[in-house]
This record gives sequence, structure tokens and C-alpha cells, in this order.
Amino acid sequence: MSGMSGVSVSCAVVIAAFNEEDTVGGVVRVARSFTPEVIVVSDGSVDGTVGAAREAGAEVVDLAVNVGKGGALHTGLRAARADVVILLDADLTGLSAAHLETLCDPVRRGDLDMSIGVFEGGGFVTDWGNKLTPHLSGQRACRREWLLAVPDLAAERWPEPAITRHLKATGARWAYVELPNVAQVVKEKKRGFWGGAKARTKMYVSLLTYRARRRG
Repeated sequence: MSGMSGVSVSCAVVIAAFNEEDTVGGVVRVARSFTPEVIVVSDGSVDGTVGAAREAGAEVVDLAVNVGKGGALHTGLRAARADVVILLDADLTGLSAAHLETLCDPVRRGDLDMSIGVFEGGGFVTDWGNKLTPHLSGQRACRREWLLAVPDLAAERWPEPAITRHLKATGARWAYVELPNVAQVVKEKKRGFWGGAKARTKMYVSLLTYRARRRG
């Protein structure tokens, strides 16, 4: 057992980040209050993401080019040492160590193979989007080796459909868990309305065409 909140060091946090200098430090500091093993993979960021993550105490892998979230997470998983990993988005607000406990504990106890976090009470926009498509949530806990075995994980810009497909294929035990008062900074706020709308559209096109692309 570690001296950090009584939590075992066998649980790590992996965060994929692309140009998230305003929020990644806060996410890292919360993660560091839960476990000393916090890995941020900067996915070709051109802002201050790397410096903010390091200053907050994360181990940082700085990718020279943007490879997509799947490739960044795969890199972080290979760098991690813990048996169980929590995957977090870098733009979360309202996060606490208790939320990470909620995600990690069912997997660490062996009750679930994966827990998937859904927002509750963090804000209308992110709550609505998360509840409409909870299977696309980026907040998860799972055994590291299981995640590394997900087919196409590193190749997918947005890996959530690949993970969902592997859950079904392997008969894994999973469940949604609520993360009260957690939200995400929406893309329109980070990139401006049109830039955010364009990024959101590209994301959903990639997510929704996963099955057709993999059949081809």
C-alpha cells in the first residue's frame, strides 16, 4: 500500500492530451493525490501541455507528431507499470480522488473487468452528451494487459468503439459508474465555435464509421 490516500500503487492513471495546457495540470494533480503513477502522453501538442503536466507531477511522454487518441493511449499503457489503469481525458473539471476510487475499486477487487464513468451533475452539455453515448466515455478503469490486447487500439484515432467491440468479443464484465459533478470543457470553448464544431464533427464521423471501416 502507498502512503497516498491508502491506495495501492498497483493502479496507474494514463492521460492522452492534445493541446490541453489549461486543464491537464488540474487533472494530473487530482490523479497524483490518488496514485503516484500518472502518465501523460502529449499527442503532438504545440502549446504548453508538456510543461503543465510535468509541473503538476506527471511522467510525460512527448510524441513528436499527432497520432490520435488510440495511439497515445497505447503508448501510455506500454509505459505504465501497474496492473490496473485508469484512463482519463485531459480536459476534465470537477474531478476528485473519490471519482478515481469509484472507477478503480470494482476492477481492483475483481468485481468488474472494466468500469466506465459517466457524468452526473457536471453541466447540461457534457451530461447530455455523455448520457446519450455513454459507451464513448473516455473515463475508464481496466487491467492494463486486457487493454493492450484490444485489436486496432493503437490505429484508431478515437479508440472507444474498438474497446467496446473487444468487451463484447471477450465477454468481459463491465458496468457504468456515475461521476458526480465531473464535466469536460467543450471543444467549442477550447477552439472557438467553428473550430470546435469542426473537430466534434470529425470525431463523431470517426467513431460512427468504425464498424464499416473495420469490416472493409
